[in-house]
Amino acid sequence: MDVLLLHGLLLLPLAALLLYRCSPPFQYLLKVAFFNCWIVAMATLLSPFAAFRGRSVENMKILRAALLPLKRFYGIRMRVSGSERLRLPGPFVIVCNHQASLDLMGMVEIIPERCVPIAKRELLYLGTVGWACWLSGIIFIDRHRRDTAIEVISHTASTMQRENLRVWVFPEGTRNPGRSMLPFKRGAFHLAVQAQVPIVPIVISPYWDFFSPKEKRFTSGTCTIRILPSVDTRGLSPKDVPKLTESVRQAMAEALAEMSTSDHRDQDKEQPLLGPGAGGDRGSPRGQGDTAGSSN
Repeated sequence: MDVLLLHGLLLLPLAALLLYRCSPPFQYLLKVAFFNCWIVAMATLLSPFAAFRGRSVENMKILRAALLPLKRFYGIRMRVSGSERLRLPGPFVIVCNHQASLDLMGMVEIIPERCVPIAKRELLYLGTVGWACWLSGIIFIDRHRRDTAIEVISHTASTMQRENLRVWVFPEGTRNPGRSMLPFKRGAFHLAVQAQVPIVPIVISPYWDFFSPKEKRFTSGTCTIRILPSVDTRGLSPKDVPKLTESVRQAMAEALAEMSTSDHRDQDKEQPLLGPGAGGDRGSPRGQGDTAGSSN
């Protein structure tokens, strides 16, 4: 009986490996679980080191370094165009479309120095992940309390100028894997106008070729990130925010539509380390113009 039990335990890893190779849904679930476990593990391991510095935007460098390896594990090749548009000398607001948790990989690929995201307040209560986010200076906003949200935006506007801070916002307000963008919340645009800083729109291409929660599919593939020209807000007032919001959304929607129709099938696909045929990641360093699979 003991021998049979031992043989069964030894066969379990082999059975899991065969299932991983032959079952896309099982592969999807395993990869998503690994993604979440990696984030929790890195937050738990690195938060004590960040705590020595206290709450600081400089801790975003630690968070970025912890998340950068994920693209290699999954064989996701990053193509970045317009990265020079992020080299503005002062504070600015980044607005980006929001599709899935994989957006984290795109964000850490290009996030500039002294930049923090705005996140929903619920994230603060996710144990060590929330602690790591707080230590990294991430700004939390209560989406259900408008008066509190306005107060946070006002405080952030003054902080941006005083501390040369850049802020990353997902103006759709929720994940949207669809083919068009949701209506934008105006908070990011009120922030930019109040601080009188530029807006830098960023569009991440759809993940349909390699990632689909609906189809339970998660393979290797290519993600394109396009940084659009910045939008000046100097001289604008709160009454200009609705028009500003719509014009930026229109530019981003047009870019997304163009990127959605691009054919990625002829692009080289790197093999993930979590799948058969592990492959390397070749590319150019961050911050040198257009990149493909940058070796950060």
